[in-house]
Amino acid sequence: MAKLTSSPISIIIIFYFFQSSNAAYNVVSFGAKPDGRTDSTQPFLRAWSSACKSVTMATIYVPRGSFVIRAVVFGGPCRSKVVFRIDGTLVAPSNYWNVGNSGYWILFSKVVRVSIYGGTIDGRGSGFWACRRTGENCPNGARSISFSWSRKIVVSGLTSINSQTMHMALDHSQNIVIKNVKIIAPTNSPNTDGIHMQSSTGITIILYWVVIKATVCFYGSKCSIGSLGDYAKEDGVENVTVTSAIFTKTQNGVRIKSWARPSNGYARNLVFRNIIMNSVYNPIIIDQNYCPDNRGCPRQSSGVKISGVTYKNIKGSSATQVGINFQCSSNNPCRGIKLQYIKLTYNGRPSISHCNNAHGTTTGLVIPTSCL
Repeated sequence: MAKLTSSPISIIIIFYFFQSSNAAYNVVSFGAKPDGRTDSTQPFLRAWSSACKSVTMATIYVPRGSFVIRAVVFGGPCRSKVVFRIDGTLVAPSNYWNVGNSGYWILFSKVVRVSIYGGTIDGRGSGFWACRRTGENCPNGARSISFSWSRKIVVSGLTSINSQTMHMALDHSQNIVIKNVKIIAPTNSPNTDGIHMQSSTGITIILYWVVIKATVCFYGSKCSIGSLGDYAKEDGVENVTVTSAIFTKTQNGVRIKSWARPSNGYARNLVFRNIIMNSVYNPIIIDQNYCPDNRGCPRQSSGVKISGVTYKNIKGSSATQVGINFQCSSNNPCRGIKLQYIKLTYNGRPSISHCNNAHGTTTGLVIPTSCL
C-alpha cells in the first residue's frame, strides 16, 4: 500500500507537542453544514483564509458530522502556524465528476507549519472505480489529500477511506511527520496507493511507514519502492528503512521496481528488517523489467542502479513457490545485496529463489537457498 517513487528520501525524527491556539475558527460559523449533502467548499475556504491571515497560531475546527467538499486548494504561505482539529468527516461529492480533473481532492500547496489532527476523509471512490472497470470515458481520478511544495507538516490520527486513487501524496516537500494514520480501501479498488512520496526529504511515518514501524497490511498490493526510471533524467531513492511490518495475503511484500528503459536513477542504502510474511505472493522481489502492456520499453534494459540493499530477519510463508525473486538489469546488475537470517516457506516446505544479474552475500540461515 505504501509507495516511494524516485526521489532522495532521508529520515528525520520530529517531536511535536500541541499548544492551544490564540485564534479559533469553526467551519460551521462560516456556513459549513454537517449534513452530508450541502456543499461546504466555500465555508472551508473562508475559514482557511481567516486562519491563514492570523498573526498568531490559528485552529480550524471541524465538528462532528459529514461535510461535503469539492476539489479544494488550501494555499500558502500563511502568517503563522495553522492547525486543523477534525472530529467529523470530510466527504467527496457523490458524483465523481464534481471533484474535477486536476488529480487532487484536498491539496495543501506551499504551506509551512500546518498540522492536521484526527478526523476522516472519505473519497467516495466506488463510482470512479466502476467507471474505470467499464473502460468508459472517466476523469483522471483524485488523490485524497496532498501536500505540494510544503514544509513542517504534521498529520496525526487521520483516517482515509475509499480514495479514488492515492490516499496521500507528498511532492517537493520537507520535514513531514505522519503518525497513527489509518488507510482503508476495498480489496478490488484499483491502484489506491497508501502514501506516495516523491522529490521530498525528511519524511517520518510512524505506525505506518520511512522509518516504517509496526505496519500491518492486509490483502493490498505491496510496500513498494518504485516505479523508478520513469524518466531518463530523474533523482534516486536512498537511505530508507522499513522495519517491524506484517504483510498478510498481499500481492507483494517488499518490492523494488523500475521501468525497463534508460535512466540515470538509483536506489541505494535500503534496509528491510524484522518483517513477517503471511501467504504473500512475492515476499521479496526486485523487478527491473517493469513494462506494462509492453509499451514504451520493450526489449530495453533498466538504467536504474540498485545497490546496498539489506534484507534482515524476514520470515513467514509465501503463497507461491518463489520466495525471493531478484530480476535485475542486464546493463546495471544489482550489487551489494545482503540476505541475513531469512526463512520463507511454501506449503510447509522451503521456498525457492530466482536471480538474474544480482550480486551479494548471505549471513546466517537463509531459506530459500540463496541464488546470489
